[in-house]
Amino acid sequence: MQCSDPATWGPAIDEAVNVLGRGGLAVLPTDTVYGIAADAFTPPAVAALLAAKGRGRQMPPPVLVPDVRTLDGLCVGVTQAVRDLVAAFWPGGLTVICRAQPSLAWDLGETHGTVAVRMPDHPAALALLRRTGPLAVSSANLTGRPAALTATEAHEQLGGSVAVYLDAGRVPGGVASSIVDATDPAGTLRLVRAGALSLDELRAVADVLGPDDRTDPTDQAEASTAPGGGAG
Repeated sequence: MQCSDPATWGPAIDEAVNVLGRGGLAVLPTDTVYGIAADAFTPPAVAALLAAKGRGRQMPPPVLVPDVRTLDGLCVGVTQAVRDLVAAFWPGGLTVICRAQPSLAWDLGETHGTVAVRMPDHPAALALLRRTGPLAVSSANLTGRPAALTATEAHEQLGGSVAVYLDAGRVPGGVASSIVDATDPAGTLRLVRAGALSLDELRAVADVLGPDDRTDPTDQAEASTAPGGGAG
């Protein structure tokens, strides 16, 4: 269903809202790649998402949100450094892994009490998220296959396992989001996947370690007192 024009995408967004509300799956455009979405709070829908991709519970999907404020509804222990990063890069190509609110009634897979959260920079995705609330969303492709940059490419891989495809044309990104792990009890931030944002761009806002950087207690103590870094 076409959703490239806000003036005419109402029926397409309505259909996606209805499908997701019934526990079905939808494909939607984002600023990076097309994604396959399920209601984050409907465990059978999340299980169907993983099955459609050929992925197990050991690879839980991230959660897309419509607003920065949703972060505190989903996560606990959000540090000032994380807030600085999302203020700088949301909406956009930054995913942050945080400790999940333990009271949330969801089952995203084997998350070990964490959740990966992102606010996408795409008007159709945000219009949908404002109607549905948080959605479990993974790239709209079979595991091991290239990410879909068009709704047609997504359909070729996922077919009838998805009830509705929102088509906004070719997405401009094509590069997955960068993922920062913010679950360390000491407040250390670490880039675990480079993508749309470089380590230098992230470090311009907060103290973020690279994937191979090592820490010791001295490093963590210095980081905790650095402006915009550590557990501040």
